[in-house]
Amino acid sequence: MVEKVKGSMADSREVMNIRQASQYLGVSPDTLYKYVGEQKIPAFKLGNRWRFKKSRLDQWMEEKSSEMEPQAKRKAKAASKAAGSQ
Repeated sequence: MVEKVKGSMADSREVMNIRQASQYLGVSPDTLYKYVGEQKIPAFKLGNRWRFKKSRLDQWMEEKSSEMEPQAKRKAKAASKAAGSQ
């Protein structure tokens, strides 16, 4: 039962390390390091270690999902138009 409490505390942490952030985002640590190196994801260094604020990651994911929605609608519209012209 102690592990459950410990796990939920880690899940609710505002500042995460690379392992915690990779689990939260569902990507490998290597992928996350790549995104950090390409400045594709919000992160900061604390000492010599990368850290991630959960609120910034949530905001970043929201922005990314909003960017994708119009593209998905355009693709659906183009596919429907193409299907109708055949």
